[in-house]
Amino acid sequence: MKNAKNKLTLYIIYGMVLGVIIGYLAYLFLPKLYLPAFTSNANLLTTVFLRLVQMVIAPLVFCTLIVGIAKLGDIKAVGRVGGKAMLWFVSASIISLFIGLIMVHLTHPGSGINLGSVNPNDAKDIISNTQNFSSTNFINHLVPKSVVEAMASNEILQIVIFAVFLGVALASMGEKANSAVRALDTFSHAILIMVNYVMYFAPLGVLGSIAATMAVNGPAIFLFYGKYLFWFLITIIILWSVMILVGSIILKKRLLPLLRAIVQPMIVAFSTTSSEAVFPVLTEELEKFGCNNKIVAFVLPLGYSFNLDGSMIYMTFASMAIAQAYGVHLDIGTQITMLFVLMLTSKGIAGVPRASLVVVAASCAMFNIPPEGIALILPIDHFCDMLRTMTNVVGNALSTASVSKWERALEPAREQIVI
Repeated sequence: MKNAKNKLTLYIIYGMVLGVIIGYLAYLFLPKLYLPAFTSNANLLTTVFLRLVQMVIAPLVFCTLIVGIAKLGDIKAVGRVGGKAMLWFVSASIISLFIGLIMVHLTHPGSGINLGSVNPNDAKDIISNTQNFSSTNFINHLVPKSVVEAMASNEILQIVIFAVFLGVALASMGEKANSAVRALDTFSHAILIMVNYVMYFAPLGVLGSIAATMAVNGPAIFLFYGKYLFWFLITIIILWSVMILVGSIILKKRLLPLLRAIVQPMIVAFSTTSSEAVFPVLTEELEKFGCNNKIVAFVLPLGYSFNLDGSMIYMTFASMAIAQAYGVHLDIGTQITMLFVLMLTSKGIAGVPRASLVVVAASCAMFNIPPEGIALILPIDHFCDMLRTMTNVVGNALSTASVSKWERALEPAREQIVI
């Protein structure tokens, strides 16, 4: 089974390389008239893969979170584990935001963006999404009026809220709830087996996504936006260094095995720019690594809503880069206020298309930065999204493993059972 996992990781890398080659050939030789049809067909592969993953996300989050809370048994334990998880999430968010702010001041990426080279109309779709981005919209994304509706639309945060309530209720029932908990536990294991089948489509999904992006943009995008992408990459590396340093203090010798265990989820997240695509397999890998399954089931779904380190650092970086491009000066107090606004508003982005850009546009408008500036970074956003999505995966893996360690529930790594 380990060889099968290694082969799948290799096939995903092959899919990335083949996608770059096919996309570049299409960019060079395919008439522009046929490019929309090519990208549409290539994206079909990605759409199939992502829809298969989305098919199992809602039931997996629902079952694993309920089982995780119910098996903790003690309501005090739920509060203790949840408190430690939220401590990590809030601390990581603040550190990510401040790293982004410091780096954007040191590197001035916005000063290299050419205002005359973009069309503000390109940002209209994203700006239109900010009209509903309000406290009311946040509550709508947070509190479900129907769990069936939440599962049908894959509103992860709403599913988490319902599952927490139901899990606590089952935990309070004691032995009477054992049969229900066992049934949900069995169902969640069946979903994880489905995940193994779904992951065989990952190389095709990766190929389609990379080919479509390369066919439209070509390699020139890296030259034109080289400075912006380079400095964002350096910023991400600094954030990774901080996360790995903290991880090494908490996990010690277990850190490197953890990073090795999540290589495949990281590659899939990087190539598909979808955190959802790796949630099921990340759950499985963390349990195999030795994280307590109850804690994985509780902390990881929460992390997908509250622990978005890569997205956080990008929101600061992009907002300030747009301000620099337009020559908008913000004093230190205003910048710090913006950081906390970004931290709060980002919690309501579940289910919003191009969520990070929507939050950036909304925050720019709030602080008198032209929201049309989103058009400046749109051409490079897909590649930045690769980096921030992969960073989110690493952050959630580290938080789950760290909470397991704090709870003295980090066991030796185990091999996957052959099915």
